[in-house]
Amino acid sequence: MSEAEAPRPDAIYGELRQRILSLTEAPGSTVTESAVALRFGVARPTAKLAIERLVADGLLRRESHRAARVPDLTRDDIVDLFENRAIIEGSAVGRLAVAGAIPSAALDAHRELRSLHDDEVFAALDIEFHRGLVAGQPSQRLARMHALLMGEIELAIAQVQANHLFTATEVARQHQGILDAVTAGDAELAERLTREHITDSRDRLVSHLDSRH
Repeated sequence: MSEAEAPRPDAIYGELRQRILSLTEAPGSTVTESAVALRFGVARPTAKLAIERLVADGLLRRESHRAARVPDLTRDDIVDLFENRAIIEGSAVGRLAVAGAIPSAALDAHRELRSLHDDEVFAALDIEFHRGLVAGQPSQRLARMHALLMGEIELAIAQVQANHLFTATEVARQHQGILDAVTAGDAELAERLTREHITDSRDRLVSHLDSRH
């Protein structure tokens, strides 16, 4: 493959990201610069750029002098992650309800999610819905805190999807309840439903992990 034909870092990043979130790159597996360079026919510095971007996103972890690995979230990791996620997203949705406005990105994701059949993949739309809600509220600091969690949140939701712990219909129904509360301007209800939605996902995933031991 010539240099002109070789994929760019963005393309490598996108494919690796998809492989991680589809669990093709399994939790705990190593992603090395040499292996990525060989797979995509690129130089190691190009592979490194893609890997470092995934590390920054939280989709890979790299310890000093060690290769990057796909995070293997433990039960405690998931409980802690979802607790913090519920705090941030609940607060964000409560702020939206004060204005009674729904961000267009969240609404677009919800409409597309509602069109899915139960056996279709919904994780990406679920993420876009929640990302859109938080990004659309007025506090940029809150949005930045949420962004720090997003990689691990996506990893957790990928496990929910892969293990069929939710259906698209169930997710869309819970999302609709949140949107209805926001539109009605009921901040307390919107925040409670958001927390319950996140807790429900956490509990199903934790129960699945517990059943494997």
